[in-house]
Amino acid sequence: MGILEKLEVPRAQGLTYKQMFLSNDDLAPVPESQWTWRSINFVSFWIADSFNVNTWMIVSSMVQLGLSWWQAWICVWIGYGFVAPFIVMNARPGAIFHVTFPVVARTSFGLYGSLWCTFNRGAMACVWYGVQASIGGDCVKIMLRAMWPSVNDIPNHLPASSGTNTRDFMCFFLFWLISLPAIWFPIHQIRHLFTLKSIVTPIAGLTFFVWCIVKAKGVGPIIHRPSTVHGSELSWSMVASLMSCISNMATLVTNAPDFASRSKTPGAALWPQFFAVPISFSLVSFVGIIVSSSSATIYGEAIWSPIDLLGRFLDDSPSHATRFGVWFISFAFIIAQLGTNISANSISAGCDLTALFPRFINIRRGGYVAAIVGLCMLPWNLLKSSNSFTSYLSAYSVFLSSIAGVMITEYYVIRRGHYKVADLYKAEKDGWYYYTYGVNFRAYAAYISGILINVVGFAGATGRTVPLAATRIYQMSFFTGFGVSALVYYSLNRLFPVPGFTTKWEEVDVSNFPYDHGDSTSVSDIDSKSKADFKEGEVLQKVYEAA
Repeated sequence: MGILEKLEVPRAQGLTYKQMFLSNDDLAPVPESQWTWRSINFVSFWIADSFNVNTWMIVSSMVQLGLSWWQAWICVWIGYGFVAPFIVMNARPGAIFHVTFPVVARTSFGLYGSLWCTFNRGAMACVWYGVQASIGGDCVKIMLRAMWPSVNDIPNHLPASSGTNTRDFMCFFLFWLISLPAIWFPIHQIRHLFTLKSIVTPIAGLTFFVWCIVKAKGVGPIIHRPSTVHGSELSWSMVASLMSCISNMATLVTNAPDFASRSKTPGAALWPQFFAVPISFSLVSFVGIIVSSSSATIYGEAIWSPIDLLGRFLDDSPSHATRFGVWFISFAFIIAQLGTNISANSISAGCDLTALFPRFINIRRGGYVAAIVGLCMLPWNLLKSSNSFTSYLSAYSVFLSSIAGVMITEYYVIRRGHYKVADLYKAEKDGWYYYTYGVNFRAYAAYISGILINVVGFAGATGRTVPLAATRIYQMSFFTGFGVSALVYYSLNRLFPVPGFTTKWEEVDVSNFPYDHGDSTSVSDIDSKSKADFKEGEVLQKVYEAA
């Protein structure tokens, strides 16, 4: 057996290269034994995902724009309230037909055309993995300082060109290292991590909240500070603020089918997510507002980063009680960053890389690839140039919103819930999703249109002089990208109807694909087993029999 054969994931024997390119166990519809996510798991997932440093600090940029705290908080409610329906709508195909995002994307972009969308989201996930790991390293640094104050005095042996120092890199690497075991667990089991996080992190957040109020003997001056912008400037500042909330969730909008594919019932992925998203993110941001406001009384300046504030608590010879409190809260933030990295980045990258290289990569291996990329990209350098990094993230949300616009229109308007699951794994001209040599030109025309409407405004965001109208369009980039791509996709499908186009709404698989594969083990579960001991392709054989 050659080296390449040893690296392959388990598969059925006698498959053609075309078949191997379209599926492996982690791309096939999820077997019923792995439909383990109930309503409480989705609620726990969003509580866990909302408690992280980014959400804590999201109001800070709004206040710096000139909004009062309550105006900023309203923007958070509206922003996450707007994005929740998009998450629920894009999760629906995964919850009904139990397939992940890369496979759902095939229905609209085509069997091969979907690979570009998958690459887009996979690249974003790898970048974000490194960024979140870098923030997690800061949490580790605070926790170690609480235990051993001398950690702060570790001498630096790294050159200035590295962009970091020995202490910070050690803490980053420790966080990166402790994240690796979590990547090992398959999606239907990792829900327990989110349950743990949803218990520990709110306790820590409430502790931090009360501690700061008591320490400041009040809620601080930010609560009483009025807005400094008025009229149309205030209106557009609020629009930009709520759009920052939506852009922050663009990856998870496209990511939604990955977790919904494991839902016990379709309803488990519907109302729990619809309400949990705005409530959990808004409550966490409120805690961030009060804690930061209290810090202005304690230290004479508002400290928006919870990690920086905990670091200030450790200055000037703190008591043992203070050190223990900082240790517990920083430990909770480590769990928070770990859970966020797994949910939003590791699993996303794993699913995407599985679709790009199904012969050699499954979700587990893809997660480890994301971890390696996150380490090699030196993410601390990205965070130093915050303006360019923010512009990059805004631009990427445009790409993802255009993808979501096409996917949601495809499911709800064009084929109206009708799927032909067997054709998702069959590269034959008579298949629904083969389109033109595996690429749907309608979807790409719509996708590019959704990007183009925001191009001029993006140029303005990078410092170029552009018309005010272009800037306003770009400030609403998620909605303009989504709306234009959806409208163009619908129009082209009216002019050039696709197979399966219908006016009747019914969520049904017209191919009658057998979802119960008769095997409760996915490739990710048996990756460490000897292939000789595993009945290779037990799951996949059903796919190709149906196709």
